Amino acid sequence: MTPSTPGLHHVTAIAGDPGDNAAFYVDALGLRFVKRTVNHDDTGTYHFYFGDGEGTPGTNVTFFPWSERGRDGRFGAGQTRDTAYLIRPESVDYWVDRLEERGVDVERTNRFDETVLRFEDPDGIGLELIGSDEADAADVATWSDGPVPEEHQLRGFHGATLAVAEVEPTAGLLADVLGYEREGTAGDRRRYRSAAGGPGSIVDLVETDADRGRMGVGTVHHVAFETDDVDEQERFRDAFRAHGRDVTEIIDRTYFRSIYAREPGGVLFEVATTEPGFDVDEAPDELGTSLALPERLEDEREAIEAQLPAFELPDAMGGGTPDEHR
Repeated sequence: MTPSTPGLHHVTAIAGDPGDNAAFYVDALGLRFVKRTVNHDDTGTYHFYFGDGEGTPGTNVTFFPWSERGRDGRFGAGQTRDTAYLIRPESVDYWVDRLEERGVDVERTNRFDETVLRFEDPDGIGLELIGSDEADAADVATWSDGPVPEEHQLRGFHGATLAVAEVEPTAGLLADVLGYEREGTAGDRRRYRSAAGGPGSIVDLVETDADRGRMGVGTVHHVAFETDDVDEQERFRDAFRAHGRDVTEIIDRTYFRSIYAREPGGVLFEVATTEPGFDVDEAPDELGTSLALPERLEDEREAIEAQLPAFELPDAMGGGTPDEHR
């Protein structure tokens, strides 16, 4: 039996300046800075996680800020075009005003009978806020101390839009490996939804005649789907292999366990477990306030901190100098 995922777990992208990145996602979008760690495969690079008040799976967008040493990416086929968050329909005007007051250009459209606000972050990564009744069904934890009133806060993921040269191969993997089903079409957009349905369950596919994209600043690195535990994760590994895809072993990412495989259109997919979560190494009320390292890197803390770029916490978390918050 083919396993199925309830939907998105997280989305990981590549940013430029770490301070600009954190300020936008925390101070402007009102997401909580739930974890500040490093890329486990490149310890000279931060890994930031922004999510709801507890970092609930299905709410987190994460970044590798490459700073001034990072090359610019190029959007194209085989990449995520937009990452969409849910908001309540009555919050649409609030968000238009909030973003425009911060100099963000917002495009307001309608899609599948829902209001869509599309804009870009400081590095050009596409984002959408979807005014949907599904927002109230989202199992999220609000951030009571955040800069956005709780009633207007982002309510976790709505879905992601993937740009591919051909829709059918990617659609086949969504169905055969992840348990997605085709739901509808709007223009050149084909919508697929996980069998569980609900918040975070949507993947939209659009065809593009652009060349294959190049990973770098301003592009999404991978899209992660949720699974309960490593036993189910093994079933996903079997399903990827049965579909003819190379898939990694299970990798310990401290806050979840992960496998990775590239779908036929070129987008890197991850399947991540819901546990153990972000409070495994920090108290819930201290999430994101200091540099967290996996146990195997603790002996290298001094050297790692010395090579990381200077960084101040966002204003909504009190700001301050880098040394104060390491």
